[in-house]
This record gives sequence, structure tokens and C-alpha cells, in this order.
Amino acid sequence: MKQQIEEIRSKLESVIGPIQSETGEFVPLPPEKLASAIDHTLLKPDATPDQVKQLCREAKQFQFASVCVNPVYVPLAADELTGSGVKVCTVIGFPLGATGSPVKAFETENAIANGATEVDMVIPVGLLKAGDYRAVLEDIRAVVRAANGQALVKVIIETSLLTEKEKIAACLLAKQAGADYVKTSTGFSSGGATKEDIALMRAAVGPRMGVKASGGIRTREAALAMLAAGATRIGASASVAIVQGNRSAGAGY
Repeated sequence: MKQQIEEIRSKLESVIGPIQSETGEFVPLPPEKLASAIDHTLLKPDATPDQVKQLCREAKQFQFASVCVNPVYVPLAADELTGSGVKVCTVIGFPLGATGSPVKAFETENAIANGATEVDMVIPVGLLKAGDYRAVLEDIRAVVRAANGQALVKVIIETSLLTEKEKIAACLLAKQAGADYVKTSTGFSSGGATKEDIALMRAAVGPRMGVKASGGIRTREAALAMLAAGATRIGASASVAIVQGNRSAGAGY
């Protein structure tokens, strides 16, 4: 794995310039920190305001890291979570990543103005697969610049659509662009997070950058396996079942 990462790094550097390399060892979050690593998520197209309010109540009860909602519900979530310590996360260019970079930048600025402190953006997957690395880099940078330190930026690379080499490239591009996290999936494509992908992403970005596992995580055991593999955040709609050690009956995010 290390050799392949270095080969991809060298290839990218010939196009975009030097990419920072890190040394050190990643220390997994302990199981008792699980709740504080979860982004409690509701991104269904038919989500209602009452469901978002319930999401926020659950997030406050269990002290999840954030709630992750569609942009239209950012003001509501921000109001519901005032003073709770739970952050408001939203999605940018979601779920396809195929909107233009200026649109993503505007979405980011608007989300922050409405109360978001974390944004999960989707890369233009087709451009990555075509090898247009500079375009992908600048797309991520547009969001990072728009966030301007006011919100964490998580970069969704949609692992189920990528080869191993493409996953490594996407992670290195996100790191180079100054993003805070790389993230596996939207939950709207052909697959979700796997332990293998998390381990690969962690190896690619090094010990300090955030790695978020999302898509198909519905049990405590699955969530803990992601943390052990290198994740520092979990995106899930089954968050309550996860922290209570139950199995979710749903097929959500």
C-alpha cells in the first residue's frame, strides 16, 4: 500500500506540485468516544422540519459531534442546537458533485451565514476519473477558501465509484487543497464505507487529517470497526441504535 501511495503522490506532484508528507502514528479513538465522533445524519429528500427537530433532540441527548442536514434546514438546526455544543453540518454539491465550483463556493458561504460550522462537499467524480487532477484540486480549494476557517471542510470522494489508485489520488488532492477531512460516501451511490477503504484513506492522508466513514454503518460493531481502521468521524442515520448497541432496522445513510 505504501509503495502505491508514493507512486500516486509522485504522479500528482508532477501536475500540481509538492504534496506535504507526514510522519507519526495514527492513534484510534477509544470506544468510549464513539458518540462524540458521530455526525447524526438526515439527508432524505422528503425529510420534514419535525424530523429535523427530532434529529437535533437526539443529538443533544447523546452529544453527537454534529447533525448533518440538507442546506434548507441549516437555519432550523442552528436554532435548535444553540448552546448545546452540537455542531451543524451540511452538504455541498450534493449528491453528485457535478455543480460548478463557484456554485459550491456560494453554497458554502450561504450555509455558514445560516449557521453551519461544518460542510461536506462532493468532488466532481468524473473529472477525477478522467485524470483532471488540477480541476479537482481547484474545486476543493474553492470550497476551502469559501469556508475561510469558519467551517470544517470534509471532502466526499464517493469510494464505491473509484479504483484504489483513484481513491488515493482523491485523498491526496483533498489534503493538498487544505481540507480538514476526507469522507467515503454520500450514501446515495452504489456503496458505502468499508474498513478497507478507511485504512487506505488513512494511509494516504497520514496520521493527522480527519477521515469520515459514511454510508451503511448501522451497528455499534461496524462503527467501532471504522474507528479502529482509521476513521475519526462516522456519518450515520442509525446513530441512536449505534450508541445503544442495537441493530437498526432501517436502510438509511
